[in-house]
Amino acid sequence: MRHGKKINHLGRKTAHRHSMLANMACSLVEHKRINTTVAKAKALKQFVEPLVTKSKEDTTHNRRLVFAKLRQKDAVAELFRTVAPKVGDRPGGYTRIIKLGNRLGDNADMAMIELVDFNELYNAGKATKKKSTRRSRRGSGTGTEAAAAAPAAKAAPAKAEKEAKKEEE
Repeated sequence: MRHGKKINHLGRKTAHRHSMLANMACSLVEHKRINTTVAKAKALKQFVEPLVTKSKEDTTHNRRLVFAKLRQKDAVAELFRTVAPKVGDRPGGYTRIIKLGNRLGDNADMAMIELVDFNELYNAGKATKKKSTRRSRRGSGTGTEAAAAAPAAKAAPAKAEKEAKKEEE
């Protein structure tokens, strides 16, 4: 029975598993997508998502925490310089796992894990619009005030143009 066993050991000792995940995370940050088995991809997702969350706030402490996990200076710099600004407004879910089928040699389930914001194919059709969430019904309003103010704001320039035309005549 596997009661209370939350991590996949991947058939490796602890030190080997940590080193492998650190190397895979560095490759993912460097190349933005890698091919691996489904089990390793799921383990890597749990390993790398907290690191990306830490990289959103660029402090010395967060850099040291991330470096303690990744152990490669170039990967940490790439994570904080290019990846973090791109995922700054995303509240999680920085990676995507796409299943590819079975490997020819040993029939292992293969998958591609990639950073979501760096895939141009999926993001090409979508407009970059920031989603806002309403936290409660009370507070800043239900949105009717904003909806009423929007047509008035659009009508103000139109009224100014009409008045300018009347003055010219």
